[in-house]
Amino acid sequence: MKFKTLKLYTNTLESELKFYSETLGFKIEEQNENAFSVKIGWSELIFEKSEKAYNYHYCFLIPSNQLHQALEWMQNRTEIIALGNGRKIQNFKTWNADSFYFYDGSGNIAECIVRYDLNTIEETNFNASHFLCVNEIGIPTADIKKTNNQLETELNTTFWKGDFEIFGTNGSQEGLFLLPNYNLKDLWFPTSIKIVAEPFEAIIVNNKQEYGLEFSNENIKITPNL
Repeated sequence: MKFKTLKLYTNTLESELKFYSETLGFKIEEQNENAFSVKIGWSELIFEKSEKAYNYHYCFLIPSNQLHQALEWMQNRTEIIALGNGRKIQNFKTWNADSFYFYDGSGNIAECIVRYDLNTIEETNFNASHFLCVNEIGIPTADIKKTNNQLETELNTTFWKGDFEIFGTNGSQEGLFLLPNYNLKDLWFPTSIKIVAEPFEAIIVNNKQEYGLEFSNENIKITPNL
């Protein structure tokens, strides 16, 4: 599964635009007074202006041999969220992955993840062009199994790792939905930001089929793009 596009909503569009264009130095693909987009590898990340503030957790995939290069590059541009004992890198043993976290221009929790199983080697020095894709987005739910079953049925994706009680995942290592049960897991790691089911839109590619996905009011609407 891959994210072709991911659209998030923000009431601080100018701050988000400044973060991606000036702080991180991404090229802005399209821009108007209500929205802008940046190219992130094979994905497009879109921010659209809203009246309400939203808090998301999303993640970027980076080359499997450039964790420390990417961390140094990022902390020269923005603050990395400190973990326990001053650590900045979180290891996920069962995922064979390492991550670090930061806040974007709207205060969303953004993450860079290295997935060693993918063996995405890059030989040149890390820069903004080495971000491979949008890799994760959270779909908070009160019923992980029900949400997962809908994704499996309508997107033809599969449950990846985790459980059906507290925290699960659906998709593949190239693109994942994070499925926290917000009744049992209330905060996005590694922050004090409350897990809330926030609206977003995405275009998903899975098994060469493209789908439109809308998540709003805890409902998922999936439409095959013919």
